[in-house]
Amino acid sequence: MITDDNNINIQQQRKQYFIENLQAQGLTHEQVIATERQLAKFANTMDSLVRIPFTKQGLGVDAALSTVPVLGDLAGFMLTSYAFVLGRRLGVPSSKMTPAVKLALMDMLLGVIPVAGTVTDIFIRPSRKTLDIVHEHIVQEYGIDNTAHIERPFLHEALEAKQRQSAIWRNPIMAWLYLHIPDILGLIVIVIMGWLMWLFAHWLVDVFGRVTGF
Repeated sequence: MITDDNNINIQQQRKQYFIENLQAQGLTHEQVIATERQLAKFANTMDSLVRIPFTKQGLGVDAALSTVPVLGDLAGFMLTSYAFVLGRRLGVPSSKMTPAVKLALMDMLLGVIPVAGTVTDIFIRPSRKTLDIVHEHIVQEYGIDNTAHIERPFLHEALEAKQRQSAIWRNPIMAWLYLHIPDILGLIVIVIMGWLMWLFAHWLVDVFGRVTGF
């Protein structure tokens, strides 16, 4: 019983700690979610607008800009600075943002190298690094650990709009299905590709049998 009471007290203290931190920054839970989602949308646009199939790597505006020598890399760095601004709005200290800033500077300097600089942009993703740092801070300082709004920021924003219009979208099952539309479509594509490959293999075996007599 004492252990249970201690756990309840710890949980209450942590909850109060999170509330005080939000108040100190002049933020609400909803504002944190909205701003972090805005950062996730920006990171996706900059670093993984078009994702390489079956990987977490992708190409975004940053990689496209790096194809323009020097000026494109400078523009990419300036745009990436917006991610730092959003992080600071959420109360993330400058010291925590330092690794992301260094990565952005490295990205800009390497981007000057023709071709190789553009290729490295696929792997050096300062905006995504900023999002990781910001989310870790939010979990530690505000106790907000859900990730749906950053994993699928565009769909999450659209879902919120739908939920305001109709109660059906507030149903957990419907909400989950909506947020996982890309996964469901991807699964359908994989199944179709597997079926087509099976048909093709079956056709090859049939042709081989007719030609060789086996």
